[in-house]
Amino acid sequence: MPHRTPKSILVIVLAALLAAVLPACSTAPDASGLHMMPMDELPAEVQSAPASVRTAYQFAAANPDVMEDLPCYCGCGGIGHTSNYDCYVAEVAANGKIRFDGHALGCSICVDITLDAMRLLKDGKSVPEIRAYVDATYSRYGTSNMD
Repeated sequence: MPHRTPKSILVIVLAALLAAVLPACSTAPDASGLHMMPMDELPAEVQSAPASVRTAYQFAAANPDVMEDLPCYCGCGGIGHTSNYDCYVAEVAANGKIRFDGHALGCSICVDITLDAMRLLKDGKSVPEIRAYVDATYSRYGTSNMD
């Protein structure tokens, strides 16, 4: 067995710890190239929802940079939502812990907007292009919660 210095042992231990911890809190890209929140970090009611709803929550929670720039047209502005992101995430604490909003569990418009955003992002569209698509497609259902 090779001789290890205290410094090399520390490096090995730190590398092992990082390898164990990072995957658990990762929103690394999935097979499609999109960042997704791990399913086990979602609330039980989301984990037991239909696949499309689970996927929308996974994407929304992991992509606030996209979702906060997209409106929703389901009428949720009346309950204080200011973007499609709010349909999924009620609050992010200073430590990064997410408190989820259950609104999108029962709203197909919220979920459809998110699934369209995912598809368009995979197709290489920019957030402004996705926003234009969402506005053109969903404005017939109501008023934007970003107006």
